[in-house]
Amino acid sequence: MKRPQDIQVEQYSMHTLSDLTSVFEGIASMKIAQIKNQVMQSKNFFDRLWQMYSQISVGSTFSFGHHVSSTDIINKELYIVITAEGGFSGDIDQKLISWMLNSYDPAKNDIIVIGHHGAVQLAQSNVSFKKYFKMPIQDQNINVLPIIKEVQNYTSTEVFYQTYVSLTVQDVKRISLRTAVEEQGKEVEKSKEVINEKTYIFEPSTFAVVDHLESSMLNIALSQVILESKLAQYASRFQAMSAAHTKANDTVDELKLAFNRSSRAIKDERLKEIVNGLRKATHVWAD
Repeated sequence: MKRPQDIQVEQYSMHTLSDLTSVFEGIASMKIAQIKNQVMQSKNFFDRLWQMYSQISVGSTFSFGHHVSSTDIINKELYIVITAEGGFSGDIDQKLISWMLNSYDPAKNDIIVIGHHGAVQLAQSNVSFKKYFKMPIQDQNINVLPIIKEVQNYTSTEVFYQTYVSLTVQDVKRISLRTAVEEQGKEVEKSKEVINEKTYIFEPSTFAVVDHLESSMLNIALSQVILESKLAQYASRFQAMSAAHTKANDTVDELKLAFNRSSRAIKDERLKEIVNGLRKATHVWAD
């Protein structure tokens, strides 16, 4: 049986772990609230852009902002896979990578990976990727322009990412970036303001303005996907910290019982020694 002093050291360590997991749990919860607010703000900005775009669009389909340089488009589908920057994400990144590779064909697809953990897993699977970008540290004003420039070189883009269902449930999702923009656009209320070449002057040209609006909306759509992936990662961390916090508290309770048993055992042992000593002394006096 462990000595009470040793158990007290373990109790102190468990109390520290409980406090730390509680802090990290609170940070994850705060980040989740911040990201939800950021997504709402970006949605409002997207709605305004779509209202303008839907009135001055010069084509029937979304063109990824590459009307001018369409002759240079790569005849492949681009895969963007969004993973955690570190390994503290459970097995959901592995699930995401495996799911993406089920449909991946090197002759038909190029891969851009966001997040160091995904890049490591692809390298371990001997799968090459075109470019790697770090997962943005900040949750606001995410700069995805370098990725959008890559997107505009392809005929279509599919994004594989983690999705937030609830604090206890995270899943993986695949979505066409074009569809993500167009589907979000369908939910936007039409503007009553008339925006066309009769009421506005477009510089340098209408096509250039449409290209800029499409690029801006792609930027927002991809940023929102990254934010949702981060939301799922924070939820996963919250769940992990919550479980660790509960386990640490349970361990503290177990150590308290062990400490009491150990202290009681030492007291009982000393009492036995005293009783045995008294018995021996009694025998000596009797003799």
